[in-house]
Amino acid sequence: MIRYALRCDNGHDFDGWFRSSEGFETMRDAGQVACGQCGSVRVDRGLMAPAVTEKRVPLTAPRNPAEAALEALRRKIEDSSDYVGLSFAEEARAMHDGDRPARAIHGEARPEEARRLIEDGVPIAPLPFLPRRRAN
Repeated sequence: MIRYALRCDNGHDFDGWFRSSEGFETMRDAGQVACGQCGSVRVDRGLMAPAVTEKRVPLTAPRNPAEAALEALRRKIEDSSDYVGLSFAEEARAMHDGDRPARAIHGEARPEEARRLIEDGVPIAPLPFLPRRRAN
């Protein structure tokens, strides 16, 4: 994600987050980036300076007790279960139906897949964080 300082043609400054430079340009050209003060869609990037911090903190380092607790939970789940990626719904259903041996798993499921699992009584729970993907 890229944070851009933006300015409309009326001189109002604001900021926005975009996936990439091309993403900003595509949204701007489609009239999807508007000034929050006057509504103008004639917007361009303003002058920007890189953010510089004095203390270097790894991006994964918890910054408060809640983040530390979530990181500890993530480590426990990752250490004690198998990551099955996008096959989560299929694996969970197969274990529930007795077609595969039961084991602890974590992975990803589309919302409709998760809803169907819950409706069918398959015991699943959402994780309070996004899984770290192990494959592209």
